Amino acid sequence: MSTHHLPMQLYKSTCMECSKLITQNYSTSFSLGIRTLAKKYHESIYAIYGFVRYADEIVDTFHNYDKAALLSQFREDTYQAIRTGISLNPVLHSFQAVVNEYNIEQELIDAFLHSMEMDLHDQNYNQDLYHEYIYGSAEVVGLMCLRVFLEGDEQEYQDLKEPARALGSAFQKVNFLRDMKSDYYDRGRVYFPGVDFNEFNASSKKIIEDDIQRDFDHALGGIMRLPSGARNGVYLAYKYYLKLFKKISKMPPAKILQERIRIPDPEKMVILFGTVVRQQFSFL
Repeated sequence: MSTHHLPMQLYKSTCMECSKLITQNYSTSFSLGIRTLAKKYHESIYAIYGFVRYADEIVDTFHNYDKAALLSQFREDTYQAIRTGISLNPVLHSFQAVVNEYNIEQELIDAFLHSMEMDLHDQNYNQDLYHEYIYGSAEVVGLMCLRVFLEGDEQEYQDLKEPARALGSAFQKVNFLRDMKSDYYDRGRVYFPGVDFNEFNASSKKIIEDDIQRDFDHALGGIMRLPSGARNGVYLAYKYYLKLFKKISKMPPAKILQERIRIPDPEKMVILFGTVVRQQFSFL
C-alpha cells in the first residue's frame, strides 16, 4: 500500500471501529453472533448493524427533536455517501463501503428507510402494511448480510433469498411479541394486524406463534446452505431467537403485556457454547 492510501485506510478502519462500538453497546446478543462469524465478515456486518441501529434510534429515541427531518437528512446523507464513496459520518462511511463492495441494491436500502419512516406515523397495521413493514425493517437487513456472506455468488443469493427473508421475518415478529408492552405504551403501536392490545388473548397469540414457527422452519434449510464461515454465527442468532420464542410461547398473554421477556446472560452463553462446539466438531 502506498503512503498516499495510508490515511484513507486509517480513516476507514476508524469508522469501522465506530460501527463495531455501536453494535457492542446496543446489542450484546448481536455482538456475540458476529464474533462467531469468520473474521473476514466482521467489519461488514458491524457496518450494516451500525447503519440500521442509528436509523432506528432516530424514530424510537429522539423524542424531543424533529424525527422526520432527521430521518430525511439521514436518507439524503446515506445516498450521497454511497454515490461519492465517502462520508464524514463514520457510520455512513462504513456502510457505503460495504454497499459499494458487495453491490447491495438500493431497493433494499429504500425499503429499510421506508419502514423507519412508517414508524413516524401512528397507524393500525393491516395485513399489507404489516408485511411491508417487516420486509423493510428486517427482511432486507438479512438480504444485505446475505450479499456479504455470498461474496458475489448471484445464483446462490437468488436461491437463499427466501430463507433469509423468512429468518428476518421470524426475528422481527418475535421482537414484536417481546416488545408489545413498550411498543404500545411508549410508542402507541401494535404491529400485529387485527390485534387489540387490550383484548390480546390465547387464540390471537397462537395464530401469531404458528406464523412465526413457519418462518423459523423455512429459514433453517437456508442457514445450513450458508458458507461455513457465516453459518455458525447465523445459526447462533437463530438458536437465540428460537429460545426466546419458545419462552414467550409458554407465557400467558397477560404476562407478555406486562413485561419484556428476556434471555438471561448465562443462558445466552450456553447457546453460544453449544454453537462453538458444533463449529469445532463440524456438526453444522
